[in-house]
Formats: sequence, C-alpha cells, structure tokens
Amino acid sequence: MLSVADLLAGASSPLLSFEFFPPRSAEEQPRFDTSVERLVAFSPAFLSVTYGASGSTRDRTVAATASLAARGQATVVGHLTCVSQTRDDLLRTLDAFAAAGVRDILAIRGDMPGGPQQPWRQHPEGLRNATELVRLIKGHGDFCVGVAAFPNVHQPDNDPELDARIVVEKARAGAQYAITQLFFESHRYVELVTRVRERGCDIPIIPGIAPLTVITQIERFAALADCPLPEDLVAELRAAKDPAEVRRIGIGRAIDLCRDLLAAGAPGLQFFTQNRWQATSEVLRALGWGQRGPDVS
Repeated sequence: MLSVADLLAGASSPLLSFEFFPPRSAEEQPRFDTSVERLVAFSPAFLSVTYGASGSTRDRTVAATASLAARGQATVVGHLTCVSQTRDDLLRTLDAFAAAGVRDILAIRGDMPGGPQQPWRQHPEGLRNATELVRLIKGHGDFCVGVAAFPNVHQPDNDPELDARIVVEKARAGAQYAITQLFFESHRYVELVTRVRERGCDIPIIPGIAPLTVITQIERFAALADCPLPEDLVAELRAAKDPAEVRRIGIGRAIDLCRDLLAAGAPGLQFFTQNRWQATSEVLRALGWGQRGPDVS
C-alpha cells in the first residue's frame, strides 16, 4: 500500500478517509466490522483507528489497526498519543504497528483523561508534545507521519497564530500531512491553511468532518474537540420539531461544509465516523462520491 504522503502527492482528485475507534468489547465488534465494510465501498484512500487517553486502548487500537491492515482494502494509519506514555511505551507501540505492516502513523499529543479542559501533564519519562513525538517516530524507522491541526483556537492559549506555528513546527520535524480537528465553519479551515502557507509551509491539511445527527452527540463531540458550535446552527437545532429534523439539519450542514471545503481546494475529507456508517454514507452520496472522487462541479 502507498503511504498517505504518496497518495496525496499522486492524487488527481480529493482523497477520502475514515476514522474509527477500536471496539471496546466483543459485542461492539459487529458494529465496527459493519461500519468498515459499508464505508470501504466508497473507495477511501486510507483508514485509521483512534488511540485512547493515557494509552488506555493501546492493545485494542493495535489489534483493530492490524485487522484493517490485514483486509488490504486501503492504506491504514495507526494513531499514537503522548499522554501518560514513556518513550519506551511509544517505541513498543510503533514496533507493534510495524509488525502488523502499518507504516503510517498519526502523531498526536492527546488530551488528558477528562478531556481538553484538563491541564496537560508530561510523563516524567515521556514527551512534551506532538513535535517531539514526530521526531521520535521519524528516528525509529521508515514511517509516514501525519499530525493534528486546529481550525478553532486551541485551549488554553486561544492564539490562532500559535496554532499555525505549531503545525509548521511539526512539519519541519518531519510530519508529511495534517488532519484537522472537528469544526463546523469552512472559513476556519481556510484561515488556518492561509496562516500556515504564510509561514512558507506547504504541508497538506485535510479537514476533519463529522455528520452530526443528535443534539446530545453534537454537544458532547463539540466539547471534546474543543470546538464551538455556530450560533445559527445551535438555534436551528433547538428549533427542530423532532429527532428526524435534527438529523436532517446535521447532515445537510455536513454536506454544505464538505462542498465549501472542496471548492476551497481541500486535498481530501476525513470523516470521524464514531463507528457509524449511515450518516457519512448519506453525505457522500449527496456529494456524488464514487470511484474517482467527489463531484465538485
């Protein structure tokens, strides 16, 4: 399989990718498997599996990532976070990914248990941030490394210029592409890309999307992703007369956002699926996504 960097470099149209989380139990495995099978029908360029806070899902993440790689349906990206991990822990996980044939890694500092509002604490034998993690990975073998980017100002600094500067620092450390955290307004993505380009950095930045379908999911995901909901979206959702209308509004907004991002030149779309395939499929069908990519005419 080609690396994500090679896929981006050789693409003639925007790429598609899906993020899943590892099943927490045997009962959740069918939902994971069904979501993967349904979504790979859209010919994604790559798939990835999340890594829990404190490395809490390490074994399950490696197992789920390895299972995707064994299917051979797309390039597979393993997530890796710094939270509560020693350098040796991180290297062991990298070796486990490599043993499974996974050479693409998404390097993330990660949030402390409790979410992004919790103060960050470096492990005494660990790393300070994702930039150091990128260097560690690049020094440990032939890995393609992606990183996170923040279209919304990242707590606690609330400094968009700092967020852009950190993306550039990670690129200079060896990162080859970035995937944004969740956001709801296309101008936030465009402004982030502009700030990064103004610093002389051409790293591809893929926007991260989640079709939001229920109010409780929306509020929870927005809080975890450090992502404010636009006031007009909140008002529209609160005025919805029933759950079906909430779903229609959320999916409609995701479709509009994707169209705006593709029109702005996004190199692809990453969907945070939460191991659910239906809403993402609706968005992709509305975009006319097929074997050759989306219809952006």
